Amino acid sequence: MKDVRSIAQAMPIEIPVAGGGAFPVRRIYCVGRNYEAHAREMGFEADREEPFFFTKPADAIVLDGAAIPYPRMTSNYHHEVELVVALGAAGSEIPVGEAAAHVFGYAVGLDMTRRDIQISARKQGLPWDMSKGFDRSAPCGTIAPAGAAGHIGQAGIRLSVNGEIRQSSNIANLIWGVDEIIHWLSRYVDLAEGDLIYTGTPEGVGPVVPGDVLHASIDGVPPLTVSIA
Repeated sequence: MKDVRSIAQAMPIEIPVAGGGAFPVRRIYCVGRNYEAHAREMGFEADREEPFFFTKPADAIVLDGAAIPYPRMTSNYHHEVELVVALGAAGSEIPVGEAAAHVFGYAVGLDMTRRDIQISARKQGLPWDMSKGFDRSAPCGTIAPAGAAGHIGQAGIRLSVNGEIRQSSNIANLIWGVDEIIHWLSRYVDLAEGDLIYTGTPEGVGPVVPGDVLHASIDGVPPLTVSIA
């Protein structure tokens, strides 16, 4: 059996960076119900209650151009387009006013979801892990460094399936903005260079099937296209 350290070193998870280089991924954190219209379409009323978080494994990342196999154990596989924040500095208990200094850059990502499993788990009060943290559930586009893209406060966010717009909103509609998300998350965990934060999805989520082509975009960052195999 291989040494555990050699296995880890042989399997780095990296995302391309615009202009050159790569961003090694440590952890993936996700924010739930962070757009009011999406919360309503899922049957919830959303307000400025404390944000809640869930995670995906780092090796759930797939890159631009990937063909993603339709996952097992679901018949209701959903797209969720999101702004992804890549952290370039460690911190805990980070004040809102200092959060931007921890951002390395931004990307567009997809929080792919086995919706039927999520709904069943939610009704039974069970964890979401198998609905959110499965293989290839975190497509992510090329990261635009914050120095080039600027710190994003307003930007159009869109997702199309086979050329038809399914989701269209603006980052300004986040219930909790990027700086606030970093602040709240850093109260629970020690954040570090290499962490990704998927910041939530706007309304319009829906199912995809084999053969579909998904194109995700956010103004100011490179787009992401994946297909369902």
